[in-house]
Amino acid sequence: METEKEKTGEHPRKDRKRRQVSNQLVRATEPRRACWALKDLRPEAKKARLSAILFACNCQVTPGQLCELLKYAVLGRSIVPRPSWCQIFHQNHPNNVVVFILQGMSQLHFYKFYLEFEFLRKIFRHKFCLPPQSSNFLADIIGLQKKTTGDLPKTSKGSLPSSSSKANINLHNDSIIQKHGSKKVGLSCCLLTMEEMKTFHFPLQGSPDCENFIPTKCNGSITDNSPLFGLACEMCLTSKGRELTRISLVAEGGCCIMDELVKPDIRIVDYHTSFSGITKTIFNSVATKLKDVQRQLSALLPPDAVLVGHSLDLDLRALKMIHPYLIDTSLLYVREQGRRFKLKFLAKAILGKDIQHPNTLQHDATEDARTALELAQYFLKYGPKKIAELNLESLGSHQELQAAGQKPRNTTEIPHPNTSVLECVNLVGQKLLFVALEKGATELSSYGNCETIKCLSNKEVFEQARVEIPLFPFSIVQFSFDPFTPVFTEEMSKRMKTKWREMSTVYAGPVSRTYNFRPLKRLLKSFGPIQSMSFVLETYQPHLCVQYEVLEAAQLAIESLNGIVVEGICIKVQRPVTELTLDCDILMKELERDSENRDTIYLSGVSESFKDHIFHVSSHFPGLEAVILPKDLESGKQKKFCFMKFKTFASAQRALNILTGKDWKLKGRGALTPRHLHKWLRGFSPESRWPPGLRVMPPPSEQQALQTLKTDHPKVAAWYWGQKIGKLYQNMNPGTLCLILLPGCKSIHGSLPGLGMMGIKDEEESTTTGMGL
Repeated sequence: METEKEKTGEHPRKDRKRRQVSNQLVRATEPRRACWALKDLRPEAKKARLSAILFACNCQVTPGQLCELLKYAVLGRSIVPRPSWCQIFHQNHPNNVVVFILQGMSQLHFYKFYLEFEFLRKIFRHKFCLPPQSSNFLADIIGLQKKTTGDLPKTSKGSLPSSSSKANINLHNDSIIQKHGSKKVGLSCCLLTMEEMKTFHFPLQGSPDCENFIPTKCNGSITDNSPLFGLACEMCLTSKGRELTRISLVAEGGCCIMDELVKPDIRIVDYHTSFSGITKTIFNSVATKLKDVQRQLSALLPPDAVLVGHSLDLDLRALKMIHPYLIDTSLLYVREQGRRFKLKFLAKAILGKDIQHPNTLQHDATEDARTALELAQYFLKYGPKKIAELNLESLGSHQELQAAGQKPRNTTEIPHPNTSVLECVNLVGQKLLFVALEKGATELSSYGNCETIKCLSNKEVFEQARVEIPLFPFSIVQFSFDPFTPVFTEEMSKRMKTKWREMSTVYAGPVSRTYNFRPLKRLLKSFGPIQSMSFVLETYQPHLCVQYEVLEAAQLAIESLNGIVVEGICIKVQRPVTELTLDCDILMKELERDSENRDTIYLSGVSESFKDHIFHVSSHFPGLEAVILPKDLESGKQKKFCFMKFKTFASAQRALNILTGKDWKLKGRGALTPRHLHKWLRGFSPESRWPPGLRVMPPPSEQQALQTLKTDHPKVAAWYWGQKIGKLYQNMNPGTLCLILLPGCKSIHGSLPGLGMMGIKDEEESTTTGMGL
């Protein structure tokens, strides 16, 4: 009997053996998708790319907007509308989706420990503000409404209409009950016996017709936690009989880990194009042979792997391979008088899925493999009695009689606007992976199509995620950290605002008391908006103290004015040197290398008609994505500076050279601060009580932690877990949409807004090339 946790999809730490597949399998999940079908019919598809254009309008994204993106990522533009706040080019929807939640962290963490979050800031070129976290952040971003726990609603599962009620079904006479009994059975009880393999002509060692067959070398002990793999093959007809032309292998969770075309050595007589979609033209570029996939399959399967398929004897004979542990769904869902249900019928009756549509060009081997795997998982989860109550025999007979009048659906049904991400995942016949600490893993564990893995530490979350993410098309991984205490949060907020203000402040001088300041002031104002300007008279010779509104203006002033002669005096321009600005030079270089800033330029001196002028000559600025013109919050008037965002670093630099040249005469440089940072800094509490230049001592508890370099200190944790997430990211498939969410927090002591980052792995014209990451 299953435990209660097994029924709800939870897997305690001690029962994780099934999911612990080898590293070889994880590395094997390279992009082998079935894009081969159109390879010879159209040019190679461009890599997916996220658009930043809509970020220019609003740099804060709500959980509801994140939910829009995730549902779009699951179902694609043909089923749900595009998100209202971003776009994905060159792709219907991403190959895989991975969401990392850093519970307990906020935007304050990211910018307080900016240098430590090295990997994240360099890789993800799209960052945005998140409103302070609600009481249930996870439920909000995946769109879960308040409802009773349990499996997904039956309406999303779908089923064939039953011709008989439960009361009219004689369960004792049902073929499945007669074979398996009425109680739930374990995995080992569903395996084909040696007698069944002989009866149904499965390839066996020692059989005279299997002399050249290759064994998979799987000889481990089978338990109820052994891993399942769905297998399906396509065949053609050669002069010597049926030969393999395609193999698909699907892991638990629905992720395809092998999808290969195979070219027979013997001349092909019939490609069976109407079934497989394979043509002679497609095979022109195929070099993979049978021995290659035999070797690859043997390397992929762990010792206790169980292969699941529909009429597996045909697939194994096409592969010319022998495997000892098999579940054949055509025999598992046994029918009267030795007949067998078709896979298409079982998919509809059991899973509520329409497969093998008559209007498609071919069967999808990956879809068949995934369906067979899900049928076996359904049998293990619900048991023979539940299946017998469906009265499959009656339904099958009814379908055969009414086949001519049936109209299978051609597309996935359009979900209701309030449909959750979980229900969208269920609509496409897949499962969602959720890995989290045990105390935070209860939210999704009651949903049937969510594989929940509970862990005892963040380190275990990382290890489980490393193994599991390649096996699932949609994954949510949640790390949990202790949030800052209210006192520490207040101190850090004040210090952060002081630090950014000091970095945006410059001192220009020294000058004589009779110096004409007007030319110098005019020059200083040309670099960007000034928040305040005052004289410093405490020094022997006067200086001008200028606090700029944006960091780029201060840096431009230092780079342009330092050492030049104005009104006969050599001017030195510098920042105040305090504890908070000691690492300013390093920080400036890293801000320039931030993936979000590399493609963006800052310009000062722009007019109200600048945007119209730019669009009028847009051909001179290839790759331009957005022109961001900040406005005064009180008057609503356009300010005299702007940011221009481009697709690539090269396009941005080319535009900068043009716009700061003799024709445009603007002042500018590469961007240092994204807009969400400006919004966040404005959201701080009122001005700090410390004037610029005053040394701020950290609280004793932080001093002690830094001295002992404890791994749980936020500074060390930021570096350590940023690197760990980087390793997980580097192992993802190209085309994977990845989101990093620092939810922030909301409490009686105040609110901390969150921060989101996102990107597509190997995004087109990636800005991280050559950065040594």
